Amino acid sequence: MTKNKAQANQRLPDLGRRKFLKVSAASALAGTLPATALLASGTAQAIETRARIVIVGAGAAGISLASRLTKAIRNPDITIIDAREAHYYQPGLTLVAVGAWKDVNKLVDKNERYLPRSVKWVKESVAAFDPDHNRVFTHSGTSVPYDYLLVATGVEIRFDLVDGLNPNLIGQHGIACVYDTPEHGAATARVINELVERGGKALMTRPITAIKCAGAPVKIALLTEHRLREANTRSNVDMHYLSAEPALFSQPDINQFLYEHMPKRGIAIRNRHELVAIDPGRKHATFRTEDGEITEDYDFIHAVPPMTAPSPVRESALAWQDGPFVGWLEVDRHTLQHTRYGNVFGVGDVVGTPVGKTAASVKAQVPVAVTNLLARIQGQTTLPARYDGYTSCPLITERGKAILVEFDYELKMVPSFGFINPYQEHWVPWILKDKMLQAAYQAMLRGRV
Repeated sequence: MTKNKAQANQRLPDLGRRKFLKVSAASALAGTLPATALLASGTAQAIETRARIVIVGAGAAGISLASRLTKAIRNPDITIIDAREAHYYQPGLTLVAVGAWKDVNKLVDKNERYLPRSVKWVKESVAAFDPDHNRVFTHSGTSVPYDYLLVATGVEIRFDLVDGLNPNLIGQHGIACVYDTPEHGAATARVINELVERGGKALMTRPITAIKCAGAPVKIALLTEHRLREANTRSNVDMHYLSAEPALFSQPDINQFLYEHMPKRGIAIRNRHELVAIDPGRKHATFRTEDGEITEDYDFIHAVPPMTAPSPVRESALAWQDGPFVGWLEVDRHTLQHTRYGNVFGVGDVVGTPVGKTAASVKAQVPVAVTNLLARIQGQTTLPARYDGYTSCPLITERGKAILVEFDYELKMVPSFGFINPYQEHWVPWILKDKMLQAAYQAMLRGRV
């Protein structure tokens, strides 16, 4: 047991549910900002600039950037480019998939509700980046020039990298996938219900690539197992967790917990098993292993596709050209500034950094990127704000219990709440996930936290 874990296992304050709800609701909405991000948070005087700022991507990262920048700059010239008009609360997809949230519409919103009116919105997708000439091209061929560029495109869900896997198949032939859209979450709920009623062999997968919300595949496995126990049909299902990775979780203490916890619940673990093909009609799944390809039959499969940066990013000069993050946006992991193009910054899932493809990471990254962009605009030679790799995952182990996992680039736990043991299951993180984080997320979109 690590020193930090031993300290955390000492007796923590006993906080009643009513008191906790009052304390943590305020905490969740107030959030914490790095001291170096005070200018971006609106506590310093707004600056004057005629710089043209372009944001690519209107997801959580892009909208949060736009909201903060409009507060930090007087009469800003900001353009956001994205064809998406719907906004999905993706952290809620797992809750819909396992039946904890019955109303899928709870996940659906509109970008226009959060974008500041002063921001110009180009409702197109970006086709190409031209950082050598400070411009981006949309699919219609429009050239959008910029003085400063913020890349917040998110990831591309690569169903095409698994032979036979098609997003239209989700909800059919026992195929589930919690990623991407509310429709996928609802379709996954249907096939989980079928598994609960009929039983059979269940395969839970995790790809070799970096993915957003890396804890989601584990959560789906654990929550499905809990559903089966609640329905008294657990003995009817043979459960397997097959991950292409050599470990279950990047944070060592949680990785150890899962290796002990999942087998206790009858979930067989197989690492270095990469899903490469599905035959929906025969219900066969093929995996690449160190000993060659193997084929498994299944009645239910949670198929998590590989993920990459969107093609306009990974095929551009902005992408890492070598190293462990090839294809992802090349940024300094601490300042979030591009390492070769000084007027370019990146935020969110698209950046090539060791950890951080979560909404919690976006919340931590946005103030850093905005503060450093403003410093660059004002001619400062040293960028003042630093991102330490903070990421968070409420690792739900069953309905009503979770572990609030928070760690940084060094994979050290950095808990926000002193009364929550970051190594043990507890009802508090479940309440945060189920009742409070969506309000905090919406406040983040508006630049309030």
